[in-house]
Amino acid sequence: MITLQLLFLLAGMSKVGLETPLTQQATVAAGGSEIFRTAQRSQQAAAQDTTAEKMLVFQRAIGGWPKAVGTAKVDYTHPMSAAERASTLADKNRNDATIDNNATTREISYLAAAFQKTNNPAYREAAETGVRYLLKMQYANGGFPQFFPDFSGYRHQITYNDNAMVRVLQLLRNVATRSKQFAVLNPALAPQAQAAVDRGTECILKTQYVRNGRPTAWCAQYDENTLQPAKARAFELASLSGDESVEIVRFLMGIDKPSDAVKKSIESAISWFEKVKLTGYATKVVTAPGSKKVLDRLIVAEPGSTIWARFYELDTDRPIYVGRDSKVRYQLAEIENERRAGYLYAGTWPAKLLATEYPAWQKRVNTTNGEAKK
Repeated sequence: MITLQLLFLLAGMSKVGLETPLTQQATVAAGGSEIFRTAQRSQQAAAQDTTAEKMLVFQRAIGGWPKAVGTAKVDYTHPMSAAERASTLADKNRNDATIDNNATTREISYLAAAFQKTNNPAYREAAETGVRYLLKMQYANGGFPQFFPDFSGYRHQITYNDNAMVRVLQLLRNVATRSKQFAVLNPALAPQAQAAVDRGTECILKTQYVRNGRPTAWCAQYDENTLQPAKARAFELASLSGDESVEIVRFLMGIDKPSDAVKKSIESAISWFEKVKLTGYATKVVTAPGSKKVLDRLIVAEPGSTIWARFYELDTDRPIYVGRDSKVRYQLAEIENERRAGYLYAGTWPAKLLATEYPAWQKRVNTTNGEAKK
């Protein structure tokens, strides 16, 4: 005899099609009275966030997310057909999860916020799995590789490039302090996240490049075993970064009660930024008429302007410009047009840090119990 409960279950399953959110499909298909009631309660909420649903589809079995599948960038604004959904789920075991280009940190942040809005438990679970992936990929010395578990090429190196490691540490700091949307995650993750942040901070201090006994700034990549500067792509030689070093300093300034070692690291980096700035120069972007397509980038003389190079020689602080032939040149105009147009070799990255953020940090750390130190 078919019970009324079973009739309700069958009726619910009949309404589940390819366009039904993935979490609801899986829940209803599993059957069972409690599962069925849960699916009914979450039906409207789950349907409200199509982006979160796509993130569930792209999450790899190991817990992280890819930045691209083959040459196609992951685009959550792109509508997914049933065939695309099925093929993406079939790729669940690919080893292409990464922290490059905002991958994984972007999804964890979004899914935690989506849970706050929808109360859909699948979103919180996926975010927590993502956090555990980050904890799993961290080296014992505190560094983070660009990819995990794919260590081919330079993907195994500790990666500050494009602020990959710093974004992870900032997210884990929020998990540790249960800040913002991360307050909804499992409280057991907080102490684990704090331990990872502490290890990451120690790695940052150890990798700050020291020349003649003086700490300077940071490189974009480091060997994960020796903690020495390392080369990545052909045009990314081991060199000091006028870009990535900025976000590293910002992360260190975010420490509530900085140690003397952290203070020294920040102050040394600030001194380095002041030393290597290119005063009286600006960058100029050449675009096609009536288009935003970049045809070239130039460094031009401009009184009153200041820029910084993306790369500086390790032992001279001389700005370098490197094309796909991996040869060091000292003028941007000397490398190929494709790289000049397609890569940022100079910019104003430290400007705000020096003008407002560092002075504000100095004021904060030099203040005790609300009274300025004398």
